[in-house]
Amino acid sequence: MIIEEEALRHWIENFYGYGSWSARFWFVAYEEGGGELPEDVAERINYFKAHHSQAGDSELCDIRQLYGNVTLRWQGPKAKLYRTLYDFRFGENATPHTIWKNLTSFEYAIREEPLPDFIDYQRRVFASPAARNEAVLKLFPLPAAHHHGWYYSWLLLPGLEFIRSRTTYEEILYPLRMQRILSNIKTYKPELVLFYGMSNISTLKASVQKHFPQAQFTLFKAVKRHIPQYHRADLEGTTLLITTQIPALRHQRVETGFDWEAFGKAVKGTTVQRR
Repeated sequence: MIIEEEALRHWIENFYGYGSWSARFWFVAYEEGGGELPEDVAERINYFKAHHSQAGDSELCDIRQLYGNVTLRWQGPKAKLYRTLYDFRFGENATPHTIWKNLTSFEYAIREEPLPDFIDYQRRVFASPAARNEAVLKLFPLPAAHHHGWYYSWLLLPGLEFIRSRTTYEEILYPLRMQRILSNIKTYKPELVLFYGMSNISTLKASVQKHFPQAQFTLFKAVKRHIPQYHRADLEGTTLLITTQIPALRHQRVETGFDWEAFGKAVKGTTVQRR
């Protein structure tokens, strides 16, 4: 399947993630996952272009609908159980998503409510536009498997040459996307916004303070294997957090993990604490 310029451009310019801007909790990842194969990218961007180009709120989409249009190209032992990404994450035999599970634990700790049955919550509710509990956002739009590889250096499309270099791509898109996210924070006033897995902490903080001049960040240091280090600012009724940590083990190493429910409880109690 060929990646087409028009669909890719529409995705880059308009795709911000899943859920609803009206959600209580916004979880901002560094970038969209996936993208190891051009077919995977093409199916995502073609769906988004076909179903969201004329929509009033064209920046976020229904993750279940998009995943239902992306073939699961996986050779694992249970691959025959799944035809699409929807089957894999939301179907009858759904596989738990570790990051979503930890974000749900974090969210429910802030809500001060008992944790739901996670796999049921993942299948039916997580990032649902109708539920308006979570918006799952992406600082950068192109699907990428990890920070160690860049699969777009081979792509020759007129007007999109900048995506061949990951550095150039991020430099061009960052101010535009941060402006949009921060403007929407001011408009929609979510209860909490968590930027996780970020490598550009100083740049992010400067962008926030430029948009919210009264914002002051406080650093909360990590508690090993318990609570990650994070930066916090209160923005006109919205709690904004930034951390380098991802809600999952890095390279399956247990010493890189944290208790995200405990993290949520700590954030809930940090109104006057400073370190």
